[in-house]
Order: sequence, then C-alpha cells, then structure tokens
Amino acid sequence: MKNIFLLTVLALFGFLAWFGFSPAAQAQDKVVNIYSARHYESDKELFDLFEKQTGIKVNVVSAEAPELIERIKREGAATEADLFITVDGGVLHTAKTTGILQPIVSDTVLKNVPATLRDKDNAWVGLTTRARIIVYSKERVKPEQLSTYEDLAAPKWKGKVVTRPSSGLYDQSLLASLITLDGDETALNWVKGIVANFARPPKGNDRAQAKDIVAGLGDVALMNTYYIGQMLNSKDPEEVKAAENVGLFFPNQATTGTHINVSGVALTKEAKNKDNAIKLIEFLTDVQAQEQLSAGNYEFPTNPNAKKHPLLDSWGSFKTQQIDFSALGVNNPKAVQFFIEGGWK
Repeated sequence: MKNIFLLTVLALFGFLAWFGFSPAAQAQDKVVNIYSARHYESDKELFDLFEKQTGIKVNVVSAEAPELIERIKREGAATEADLFITVDGGVLHTAKTTGILQPIVSDTVLKNVPATLRDKDNAWVGLTTRARIIVYSKERVKPEQLSTYEDLAAPKWKGKVVTRPSSGLYDQSLLASLITLDGDETALNWVKGIVANFARPPKGNDRAQAKDIVAGLGDVALMNTYYIGQMLNSKDPEEVKAAENVGLFFPNQATTGTHINVSGVALTKEAKNKDNAIKLIEFLTDVQAQEQLSAGNYEFPTNPNAKKHPLLDSWGSFKTQQIDFSALGVNNPKAVQFFIEGGWK
C-alpha cells in the first residue's frame, strides 16, 4: 500500500514537472533577493509589508556597497542577487559601468520617479534623497553669516569648521559635485581652505559633528539632513540636545543649489526573479511606500506625489544642484586625490 502511494506521488510530481509546475520552481517564483548597502529599519518594514501584500519572500544580504558590487561581479551568472540597493549616486554609476546591471523596464516606475532622479538608461531608480547642508551653532553663528559651501573656505571661518574624515563617501560626493560645477582648481582650493579652517582634526561621523558644535569645539559643519531627524527622535538625550541646538542652513541658494545625493535600487543583469524584482521596485516607488520611507528615516521621497515627513516640510523648499548623479562617480577618484593633496585626512 505504501509503495502504491509513493509511486502515485512520484508520478504526480513527474506530471507537474513535465508541464512546468514543479513545486520547487513554484516556491522559487515567490522570492526576490536583495543585496543592500542600506541598513535602515524603515526598509525592513517595507519589505515585510511587500511580503504580506504579494506573498513574495524578500531575502536581504547586507554589506557595504563596494563589497556587494564585487560579489555580484565575482558570482557572475550564478549570483542570487536580483536587486542592488545603495545610498550614493556615484556608487550606482559604478555598479552600472561595472556591467552588473540591466535596464528597469516598467511604465509604473517611469511614472513614479522623475527622470532627474533615475539613470538616463534606467539602470537604476532613486528611492530617496538627502541633502548635505551646513549646520551651525545657534549661540555663536547667525544664519545671515552663511551663504555657500565655497564660503566655508574663507578666512572668516578659521578655527571654526569641524568635519568627519575625508574617507567618508558623503563628503567625497560633495567634492565631486563641486569639481563638476566649479572646476578642478576651485575645488582643490576649497579643500585647502577648509583644512586651513579646521577647529580640530577630522574625526567621527555626521552625528559627532553636531555634538562637537554644541560642546563648543567648532561653529559649523557639514551634515546630511536625515541625521537631524534621527537625532531629534533619538532615545539618546545627548543626540537630541545636539540636534536641538544646531541650526540648519541650505547653502548655495543664490548660486548652484544645495548638494543632494540619492539612494537607489538597480536590477542585476543576472536576476533570476526579474518579474518579482520589478514588482518590488514598483512597490517601493509608489506613494504609500515613499511616504513610509520619509516618515521612517527622514529622507526626501523621489515620488513627487508622496508627502514628506512634517519635519522635512518645516525646513521649507530649497534649490538643489542640477547635475547628473553619474558625475559623483566619474569625479570620485579626483575628489579622493584632492583630499589627499589638500591635507584633509
């Protein structure tokens, strides 16, 4: 009897497989695999919501972007990665030029995200943006004293600028944008001017710069906007105090605009679950998910129909740099070189 049952089951599996309905294949069809350099709880919550709504399992491998790019390249056709997610336009450009991506073909995505916030060949699509602004001591600096990134290199700020090390990608991309807009000579002189104005040697992350300003170690610093939101809503009283006691200034409003960078998602060249991956991109760029990203991580949505977190709205609108994000990748090696030449360690 057991043998008859076993033969019946095997025959059924064979019949299903013959017509392309293998249970294993069906299970595989309900999955999407992500290699992500974003490490935010807001992303995980959205992946969980996508799973509940679609039944498609989302698997995430987390690491730094260069490591993930190299891994996808090394794995080749055998890679499990369907999507690559990272936080910098220059890194997205590097992934594209490495040859590990394919175009995202979706009318929904094109409708959700404007052309300025996606790759010209649709190799990647923006999920959120963040602005790199000047934060300043409310006690010692008046906002009318501030104007541009370039002005921070002026002698009047000598001994007043605190920064993070130049190994940080955020300032590398800022400098890459200044190389694009101002040219090599001006950009290199800017680095030298900032170094001459250091209040202390570069150290720490963005949060540390705000804390040191409040501690009186410096008067101005560069920070990404979303850190302010995170600090204001932190469980750490020191972070809340620091964020409450620095002012926010969006530089270059009368000139080239404030530098913004983009978090983006890309479809890998060897994606095994392409349809599911595109469904997830469509989901992440839809209004509901975009508003949840903004609320969860204090980032600006790329879908213009999505509402920003009220904190971001309170900062008002601002003019942004109008450059192709690929320039951040193209000019990154030169930016690193200029930091070395200028003495910004």
